[in-house]
Amino acid sequence: MKTRRSIPGETLDAFLALCEGIGTPRALQAAMLARHGDYTALADMETRPKDYVNGWDYRNDVIVTSFFRKTEDLDTNHDRKAVALENFWKSERKCLSTNLRLAPFLENTFEDNTEGIRLEGVHRFFADVRKVVSDILGPLPEFKAVRPIFPAVSREAIRLGGETILGADPYGEARDNLIGGRFGPGATFADRGRYTTLPDKMSENPTLTSDALPYLFQWAGTAWASACASAPSRRDPTFVPGNRFTTVPKDCRKDRGIAVEPSINLFYQLGYGQYLKGRLKRFGIDLKEGQDIHGQVAREASIWGHFATLDLSNASDTVCKNLVKLLLPGEWFEALNMLRSPMTQIVKSDKPSWARCEGPANVRLEKFSSMGNGFTFELETLIFLSICMVAVRQNHYMDAVPGVNVFVYGDDIIVPTGSAKDVISALRYCGFDLNEEKSFVDGPFRESCGSDFWKGLDVRPFFLKELPYEPQHYIALANGLRHLGCNDSDGDIDDRRMLRAWFRVLDAIPSYIRRCRGPRYLGDLLIHDSKEKWEWKRKWQIKYFRVYRPVEGRKVHMQNFRDEVVLASALYVIGPENPILSQGGVLPRDSVSGHKVGWSRAP
Repeated sequence: MKTRRSIPGETLDAFLALCEGIGTPRALQAAMLARHGDYTALADMETRPKDYVNGWDYRNDVIVTSFFRKTEDLDTNHDRKAVALENFWKSERKCLSTNLRLAPFLENTFEDNTEGIRLEGVHRFFADVRKVVSDILGPLPEFKAVRPIFPAVSREAIRLGGETILGADPYGEARDNLIGGRFGPGATFADRGRYTTLPDKMSENPTLTSDALPYLFQWAGTAWASACASAPSRRDPTFVPGNRFTTVPKDCRKDRGIAVEPSINLFYQLGYGQYLKGRLKRFGIDLKEGQDIHGQVAREASIWGHFATLDLSNASDTVCKNLVKLLLPGEWFEALNMLRSPMTQIVKSDKPSWARCEGPANVRLEKFSSMGNGFTFELETLIFLSICMVAVRQNHYMDAVPGVNVFVYGDDIIVPTGSAKDVISALRYCGFDLNEEKSFVDGPFRESCGSDFWKGLDVRPFFLKELPYEPQHYIALANGLRHLGCNDSDGDIDDRRMLRAWFRVLDAIPSYIRRCRGPRYLGDLLIHDSKEKWEWKRKWQIKYFRVYRPVEGRKVHMQNFRDEVVLASALYVIGPENPILSQGGVLPRDSVSGHKVGWSRAP
């Protein structure tokens, strides 16, 4: 957990210069709160587009009021973990209510209700949604096991061939109706802290829920299982009741609740998640490029008003079990239901005041799955997409085509404006609450997937994610301020009000590091500036830029692991988000040990 801190002097000076440059009453109020150290009031300042009639006025105010909104280590009085816990219990109560409301449709007893005529229409709606879900999912795939088929492979061969990775593109389409399990980069129920690399996970006791027992027989034929079985002290799978609740930082006012899954469950959950990505892509929803697509559509919608952008509150945690059972084909529901965690472990300090039991409590879940489950994001995308498509088709003059007039990325939804009311009503009946502050049906503003536009004008503010205390942090801050005032990414700052704040940040960077200047596409490895100030050289017709780059920490050498673990690690998919197995070692997560000035090749 990050330590909460006050705003450093250099950052405060830059923020005050920014507020002075903006010069609006809201900017002056934000400056006063920052100067007096009232960080809680500063974090609580909100700027809503519905209160403005001019895009530039909104942009000016939101720049200063949102500057520290997502600063995770800002010292405020908010009990962030308590907010995450309250959202957990609130979502569970919401899911219970929805489960009870949908139960008659599962049991086909809604005809006895006094509102039978209306519920008959709802039943037809769910039947149409089930048809869309079934078409997208197709038949249930079979798992392919990665087995140790080369037992005589030497450690040296593994070391040299470690970068040759077997498996499908995690965003690609499934082939031959076969999918494989996957490892993620994060923790599992039994693997915590720095011991979350791929070889570490294969060296510890795997965990699973009792409902996932059928997958244990499939798992027994994998290289992972062989590595466990060959350990000096046999690593047998351990049964656990479910996942473990924890929180991660979200912004300076609240944490985000997540669940840490058992390792075998998560292994197969990620396999289904990968398969669902491919099926959604076939039907026009590309989750790999989804954020960029949503940003482009949101910009056009802010100009023409033909699309509405919708956002849901606690969407992942309010997908209830009965809704999934109602919409998914039977074999699909059974497969995913066996892998979900039916219970969440909450420690004593995390329980509400009315829960008097001592020690950890296992809470039986009303939701189907939470963030941390390997297929939650893809499943919620599928469900929201199918509901939206059928709701859009209620307007008989319009068809619903994914990727053309219906766009879904998790809980970020874009639908035709004329169908927005029908979509909202359908989502609410299914147990989802609309985030009124981040949903826009009319007016000149649209927001989706981190892109904010007012009649085509980019009004997205800069969010300081963490308080700067090292040069690389100040480089990121300088670049964020520069982009607020620069239309051309490689040109001069057009909005002179940002210039003073930008220079204040540069003053906090040592002069030898301040020489690292270059183009925007190199990210925060250097300071973005106009072309005549770039620091670069050419070698063999290749451009190299002077950068301030991270230095990798010490690798965990593969000699620390048994041969069977090394071989099994080399056989599994290691995607770009996973620890890298190469040159005989593995990098733990967040393994940067420092930064240094060097040269980086231009892509």
